[in-house]
Amino acid sequence: MTELLEYKGYRARIEYDSADGIFFGTVIDIRDSIGFHAASADDLQLAFQNAMEDYFEMCRQR
Repeated sequence: MTELLEYKGYRARIEYDSADGIFFGTVIDIRDSIGFHAASADDLQLAFQNAMEDYFEMCRQR
């Protein structure tokens, strides 16, 4: 099962890795590669938001 999360207009595809017992996400529809992971579904949204805020800061510094 694949789900999508959204934050500030960006979307991420979410999958579950049963071998490692983690959720991982990949931001879609952008040229850069942004990934994130979390041990629980509850922490996944925060991990996504943190990854995007880091990305926004990197873009501002460029």
